[in-house]
Amino acid sequence: MSDTPPSNEPIRWGILGTGSIAHHFARGLQALPDARLQAVGSRAQKTAAAFGDEFSVPHCHASYDALASDPEVDVIYVATPHPSHCENTSCCLEAGKPVLCEKPFALNSRQAAQMINAATDRGLFLMEAMWTRFIPAVVKTREWLDAGAIGTVRALFGDMGFRTQFDPSSRLYDPALGGGALLDLGVYPVSFACMVLGTRPVEVAALAQLGETGVDEDCTVTLKYESGALAMAHSTVRARTPAEALVVGENGSIRLHTPCYAVTMATLLSDGDTVEVELPLSGNGYNYQAAAVMDCLRAGERQSTVMPLDESLAIMQLLDQIRAQIGLTYPGE
Repeated sequence: MSDTPPSNEPIRWGILGTGSIAHHFARGLQALPDARLQAVGSRAQKTAAAFGDEFSVPHCHASYDALASDPEVDVIYVATPHPSHCENTSCCLEAGKPVLCEKPFALNSRQAAQMINAATDRGLFLMEAMWTRFIPAVVKTREWLDAGAIGTVRALFGDMGFRTQFDPSSRLYDPALGGGALLDLGVYPVSFACMVLGTRPVEVAALAQLGETGVDEDCTVTLKYESGALAMAHSTVRARTPAEALVVGENGSIRLHTPCYAVTMATLLSDGDTVEVELPLSGNGYNYQAAAVMDCLRAGERQSTVMPLDESLAIMQLLDQIRAQIGLTYPGE
């Protein structure tokens, strides 16, 4: 079990992987004076060194095992494709390192449970990197909901979509890389629905368009809850969508304006009154989840109350159920 970092010392991060999401996270860390990007791990020295040059990283490792074993790293952010999350997270946990793992938490719920058990057995911190939950406008949304500003929630709508060029070898279209709209983009509105309405819908209905590589290029999910509330989550890799979220209650609504994954504007309509708040991001937005992780580490916490492990597991179980309905399985499952 790793020691709790001293409260007066910067927390030293390692990043496992050097793709685009790793670059976003590294830029997010630059907004935190109490964070230090200490190390990066890649599968080749050349890519590790290039990443290290870009972000002035002291330790550039040519393997993930070497990063996990680096004694000068306090916590590791796993930034690899979905199918590698379980293996990479387990590697870090076995080396005694707390982990922030990029969303979706794993490829399926079996892997998610394995990761959670490994962290629990070792007394280590683990969290899914659902960064949107930590940005100010989403925090404000939870405050409004907790205060009953719109009354009982009756409906929720969320979408996420980008127009991409078809490339069977890209991570969005390759089944071997966990491709498809649901796990890459749909996880955002599905997770948002679970945050607002809970992780245990009584009915799940999903439809999808599977492309020529067999992954979902378009996917729409409807969730029904015991309260009668309905949630709809749409995702696509074939079209640019508004990327907004709307929560409808008996007494009003909350709109998270585009882009809802990095939202800076939220509108509350409550009993006929309209309140519009603008909450700009400091940094690029990834810094908020990193700061939350560091707070947990300094407090000796093993998981986050904003993105708890049982919720990440339940969301993965829900995604499994959705994939079963649309007929999407990945190699090796």
